[in-house]
Amino acid sequence: MLKVAIIGAGAISRAHIDAYLKFPDRCQVVAVTDIYVDKAESRISQCQLPGAKAYGDYKELLEQDIDLVSICTPPYTHAELAVEFLRAGKHVLVEKPMASSLEECDAMNQAAEESGKLLSIVAQNRFRTPMMKLKSVVDSGLIGPIVHSQIDSYWWRGHCYYDLWWRGTWEKEGGGCTLNHAVHHIDALLWMMGRPTELQAFMSNTSHDNAEVEDLSIAMLKFDNGGLGQITSSVVHHGEEQQLIFQGKAARISAPWKLVASSSMDNGFPTRNDVLAEEIQAYYDNLPEVAYEGHTGQIDNVLSAIERGDSLLIDGHSGRATLELILGIYKSASTGEKVRFPLHADDPFYTRKGIQDNVPHFYEKSASVENFQDRTITTGSSLKG
Repeated sequence: MLKVAIIGAGAISRAHIDAYLKFPDRCQVVAVTDIYVDKAESRISQCQLPGAKAYGDYKELLEQDIDLVSICTPPYTHAELAVEFLRAGKHVLVEKPMASSLEECDAMNQAAEESGKLLSIVAQNRFRTPMMKLKSVVDSGLIGPIVHSQIDSYWWRGHCYYDLWWRGTWEKEGGGCTLNHAVHHIDALLWMMGRPTELQAFMSNTSHDNAEVEDLSIAMLKFDNGGLGQITSSVVHHGEEQQLIFQGKAARISAPWKLVASSSMDNGFPTRNDVLAEEIQAYYDNLPEVAYEGHTGQIDNVLSAIERGDSLLIDGHSGRATLELILGIYKSASTGEKVRFPLHADDPFYTRKGIQDNVPHFYEKSASVENFQDRTITTGSSLKG
């Protein structure tokens, strides 16, 4: 029975706790810690965690008999917490984004390597049936080489969303919608396509004058096979219609699932390729459903990696790659320059200080509340049709 601690009792901690509770024969949540200890106590009560203890200082847990911690705190704290727990001999699952800089990601990965403990970064959208099936179809080669990818990471957040004390600042949140919302879809793009070679990006703050960070960005990507891509990251899109579209030479597929296959008439104009479409659809239909969705799926993967040595689907190197692409977007949008990958240690956007020194402040933060009374959150589209 693995002993689990939750670090940070904010809204997202509920998703982690609910997931752990799905596996009562494999793990037990024994501690919840938060700088507001009453929040930790409330979370224990809400989730009915018998025997769990609330703490106001995470350091009290470093020497305790705990196997795994879930870090559910603001992004600027992720690296310090992860490194300390890894060095204390605990496995670590960190909420997205992995950290605030590539320098911090490298420190986290080094701590994991030196300790021999597992480090996983939350990317729960991979553990959804539409995403797993889409990945399998891309890998099958049935649609041919991908010539264009389109990521629409559309979310909507009200003006007061950025009133929370740590949100909307480059120092504490690390960025806006590109880092903290589109991170899920950017992770999926890299999982399916690999890293682009270069990009050009723009960003703006159109609707949240109480935040330093962007609420809308658009990036144009180029891959080493000549294919192009585009990523729109937003918290200003009503309806939150999120999608991933891959145009192959032979067919188009997407999540939510839609399939179109074309062939050419003698004059070059398209006609439906029903034979190929039927082949791809049959392949898609025969793929299995995932056993567990979302955070539950990822926590099942982490538990299995600890228990049996199974491979982590999302490790620290995967989390770093996602942050590198996001920082490339920030660099291009901040400087007006085309960005080429990889970003090296001498790049200004490698460190937290370098990022903060070079990004624009669209507005200065004008409001700050410690907590919201209504802690209900939404976690985006299931990507089902």
